[in-house]
Amino acid sequence: MANGGGGGGGSSGGGGGGGGGSSLRMSSNIHANHLSLDASSSSSSSSSSSSSSSSSSSSSSVHEPKMDALIIPVTMEVPCDSRGQRMWWAFLASSMVTFFGGLFIILLWRTLKYLWTVCCHCGGKTKEAQKINNGSSQADGTLKPVDEKEEAVAAEVGWMTSVKDWAGVMISAQTLTGRVLVVLVFALSIGALVIYFIDSSNPIESCQNFYKDFTLQIDMAFNVFFLLYFGLRFIAANDKLWFWLEVNSVVDFFTVPPVFVSVYLNRSWLGLRFLRALRLIQFSEILQFLNILKTSNSIKLVNLLSIFISTWLTAAGFIHLVENSGDPWENFQNNQALTYWECVYLLMVTMSTVGYGDVYAKTTLGRLFMVFFILGGLAMFASYVPEIIELIGNRKKYGGSYSAVSGRKHIVVCGHITLESVSNFLKDFLHKDRDDVNVEIVFLHNISPNLELEALFKRHFTQVEFYQGSVLNPHDLARVKIESADACLILANKYCADPDAEDASNIMRVISIKNYHPKIRIITQMLQYHNKAHLLNIPSWNWKEGDDAICLAELKLGFIAQSCLAQGLSTMLANLFSMRSFIKIEEDTWQKYYLEGVSNEMYTEYLSSAFVGLSFPTVCELCFVKLKLLMIAIEYKSANRESRSRKRILINPGNHLKIQEGTLGFFIASDAKEVKRAFFYCKACHDDITDPKRIKKCGCKRLIYSKMSIYKRMRRACCFDCGRSERDCSCMSGRVRGNMDTLERTFPLSSVSVNDCSTSFRAFEDEPPSTLSPKKKQRNGGMRNSPSSSPKLMRHDPLLIPGNDQIDNMDSNVKKYDSTGMFHWCAPKEIEKVILTRSEAAMTVLSGHVVVCIFGDVSSALIGLRNLVMPLRASNFHYHELKHIVFVGSIEYLKREWETLHNFPKVSILPGTPLSRADLRAVNINLCDMCVILSANQNNIDDTSLQDKECILASLNIKSMQFDDSIGVLQANSQGFTPPGMDRSSPDNSPVHGMLRQPSITTGVNIPIITELAKPGKLPLVSVNQEKNSGTHILMITELVNDTNVQFLDQDDDDDPDTELYLTQPFACGTAFAVSVLDSLMSATYFNDNILTLIRTLVTGGATPELEALIAEENALRGGYSTPQTLANRDRCRVAQLALLDGPFADLGDGGCYGDLFCKALKTYNMLCFGIYRLRDAHLSTPSQCTKRYVITNPPYEFELVPTDLIFCLMQFDHNAGQSRASLSHSSHSSQSSSKKSSSVHSIPSTANRPNRPKSRESRDKQNRKEMVYR
Repeated sequence: MANGGGGGGGSSGGGGGGGGGSSLRMSSNIHANHLSLDASSSSSSSSSSSSSSSSSSSSSSVHEPKMDALIIPVTMEVPCDSRGQRMWWAFLASSMVTFFGGLFIILLWRTLKYLWTVCCHCGGKTKEAQKINNGSSQADGTLKPVDEKEEAVAAEVGWMTSVKDWAGVMISAQTLTGRVLVVLVFALSIGALVIYFIDSSNPIESCQNFYKDFTLQIDMAFNVFFLLYFGLRFIAANDKLWFWLEVNSVVDFFTVPPVFVSVYLNRSWLGLRFLRALRLIQFSEILQFLNILKTSNSIKLVNLLSIFISTWLTAAGFIHLVENSGDPWENFQNNQALTYWECVYLLMVTMSTVGYGDVYAKTTLGRLFMVFFILGGLAMFASYVPEIIELIGNRKKYGGSYSAVSGRKHIVVCGHITLESVSNFLKDFLHKDRDDVNVEIVFLHNISPNLELEALFKRHFTQVEFYQGSVLNPHDLARVKIESADACLILANKYCADPDAEDASNIMRVISIKNYHPKIRIITQMLQYHNKAHLLNIPSWNWKEGDDAICLAELKLGFIAQSCLAQGLSTMLANLFSMRSFIKIEEDTWQKYYLEGVSNEMYTEYLSSAFVGLSFPTVCELCFVKLKLLMIAIEYKSANRESRSRKRILINPGNHLKIQEGTLGFFIASDAKEVKRAFFYCKACHDDITDPKRIKKCGCKRLIYSKMSIYKRMRRACCFDCGRSERDCSCMSGRVRGNMDTLERTFPLSSVSVNDCSTSFRAFEDEPPSTLSPKKKQRNGGMRNSPSSSPKLMRHDPLLIPGNDQIDNMDSNVKKYDSTGMFHWCAPKEIEKVILTRSEAAMTVLSGHVVVCIFGDVSSALIGLRNLVMPLRASNFHYHELKHIVFVGSIEYLKREWETLHNFPKVSILPGTPLSRADLRAVNINLCDMCVILSANQNNIDDTSLQDKECILASLNIKSMQFDDSIGVLQANSQGFTPPGMDRSSPDNSPVHGMLRQPSITTGVNIPIITELAKPGKLPLVSVNQEKNSGTHILMITELVNDTNVQFLDQDDDDDPDTELYLTQPFACGTAFAVSVLDSLMSATYFNDNILTLIRTLVTGGATPELEALIAEENALRGGYSTPQTLANRDRCRVAQLALLDGPFADLGDGGCYGDLFCKALKTYNMLCFGIYRLRDAHLSTPSQCTKRYVITNPPYEFELVPTDLIFCLMQFDHNAGQSRASLSHSSHSSQSSSKKSSSVHSIPSTANRPNRPKSRESRDKQNRKEMVYR
């Protein structure tokens, strides 16, 4: 037996025999001194072991095998003990005892607490019964000790609650301390995991001295902190049992106690320290506490990654432990040396089902774990990895941040971002005609662009960037650097079914942007006019600082209204603010002249100092003749001290106004470089230059500016000497007395002196009296509005009211105009009083009126007909010049619009449908000056081709109608506007003072008929059948939504369906208008906000921000009494068409030059010509039946005129034109005005008398008229 023992000892000493296995199963009651044997007994040879065993056999041979079983063999993994004892069980036992011991205590506490609660509940019921039986007095005495006990318990509970709340605050992420503590615990956990990675290269169990091992010391400090944090969590936990079973608690159980055991035993066991990798699951929570993760996708992505990686690393740690240790029941003999990272590799190839086989598990524990891990790991790999890849792949491609470039501005464009809206915007914004556009465009939209839009961005990648986000999110606004942006442009969806909802969205965008950065300049598109009032509610919205709202309905209907006054004007204005490239056509066709005009745009430039002191017509003529520029308006700074800071845009102000220093001019030109001539022009250097291209910056420009500054300093010093204000200073005027010519001669050649300065630098100066001779006056027809008639008239001074007409209008008892004086006004009328039945309309001769065909019903969105009526009721028309407006459409829809229309005079309604020919004949559509076709149902149809079906059908229906009333055609049309006093021999027969015709516009295509009767000597090239006229001769303008539908309006044109809208014949002729042409206003407004003000002034009839604020308060115009200030607002230009068939310009109409006409009209009548409305086939030498006209914008000086041309001009307001009609009242519904007759509404006894009506105007004036009374 001794030999067997010796053999066993020798075997275990040599190779670690079976004694090691028996020692693992030794009894727990072995005495401790059995473990303190001499080291030599286990390391001696087999002979010495045998002799030692025989010498001790005398005492007890039974104990020899037990003593041998206590010896644990020495292995390479455990080099710290000569006897090779393994202590892994001590480390594991410390964790198990801690876990199960605490779990037992918690369960025992819960059981005792439950039993105590049950007992107390039963005792409480017994005492309550005793209290009821023994009476209240005895009950009070017996319950007094109980109350004291309850108070003690409550105090104890209160103390415990306070401690619990304190612990909860310490670990809560809602406080700064809690966040710091949570982040610190996570960081230390990762640090402990890194220490594990370092120690994994050592044996699983090794002897380490705590005082010498630095990593063990650090690990000990970390675990002490973990232990304290565990205590705080335990105190703050509401349910202790569930807290004990949490993953973080289990991690602490199997990682913290072994560290203390290792310090006590001076040995280390790698063990379960890999469980610290489970702390990575909280990584997303930590990032959320630090406000790093904010989106749901990022949080989900980090969650998936942290769970996947933590599970992967934890499983690799377990395989590393069991494979390097071996199976316990195999005496740890089946172990294999694997590094931790090889185990990580093994689990990855296992999860991915690849399984190369180069590394695999050999132990039974390892293989058993791999069986279960394949089930769970494969499922996790198959579900988590695709989702992670999808989240990474779906990460916003355009989710970065904009990096501002130094020295380069950028704008932010948001709202309705589509291929159409972006392409239209970029085409106009980045047009080559603009002068050096050094602006980067940043698009912000919450939907990623499609492939076509993405390709568009790539084509403009040098100036365009796209970011995915929303302007309603401040984080996205910060990404695009909205605080440093030059402006923010908001595009609207013009084709949406609910315009009010679209406007509400854009208003919310404005609120969000202004809330983030109140100083940012915003230009937004609005669909409905009444929604503009909501922008005024935003405190930081300030139109004076550049904020603008482009109301598409207001401008669209304003353009159409101006076409009612001068057909084709909508096309001309739309082309002016749109950037078009010049297309050269060699053939002599109408497209050649039209496209030459299309290439013109509207620009602004400061005028040269050479123009200072000159009148506006003089400067305008000089620019047109010498600089080849057309100036139509200036920005005027008032000379009054009260309104000195206010700037106004004056369109063709007349010869009373002098150009100031630094005046901004509005020009029509084909290129921005051409407009620079007005700034560089110098009289001394460029006076003899004939080629305008040679007018460039000269050397004396710098000297002029220096002399100007010297003069201003001298003027300021003079004012200090006299003690008066600069405007009122007169001490300088006595010494500085000269004229502008002297100043122009002295500036370039001599040094400045006080005597060289001119009083023309004053902000305002009257025109010198004209020396017009009586012969010249007679030759000019005795025009009452000629410059010579009122040489000292300051038209923009509200205190000077020229003419008896203004004095007569100052009636304090009658409100004729609105409170601003911009529009004609009448008291509100009920809609029943303006409704005409078909029979009543048929009994009424309507001529020279405007027919508005409107499609709409109860559910249709309002289009804002007020914006159509307001330009036609502008106060710069006299009352008898107002055209009667007749609406034909659904009465249910018009009732909804009537609230905004009931303050305008001369408005009637015929309930019906524009598709009914009976309704159209009842309103005498063949005698109207213009027919407008609108629809409120266009955006309710998804098919874009069918959106305009109602308007197209109505247009074709009117054109196919036949009319036999040739006399009515003659009655309804004249030869256009002719200057007052130059039209007929009698003032009563003039267009201005005539009773039956309107003076301000032409009749378009029917003018040749009048020409043949008026001037037989000049036969035009157009012949019209007077016996039978078709609806094709009716002037009309049709609103379209889809540009491509313009091909259906004219059946006889040859327009290609893919042709751009501005190149089509209906648009060039002014018979079609689409809202898409207004897209160019966004970029035009950004580059120059005065352009929008000018366009709005031209097309709206005088709408101002003050008027918009007033309408926002009351949603209607307010009547006002006539005062000098309000009547002065009538003195403004209006657009008219000048006929060349007769009148003072007839000699120029037959082969004359446009430049001669321009100069003559400007000098004689202060009329500014800016375009031609020409017959389409006027260039043909053979007669043509076509009566279509097209627009020619800003023709050159030498452009040849034809007799049938109509000239677009800006006409001055005539104060005396309404004198003969001063008795006409604006309140047509009142009893005082019931005896007066409207100029466009006539009543006849019956329709049978219509063929026998007098043909001459004189006889028609003498005919008895029957008064028409509106119901």
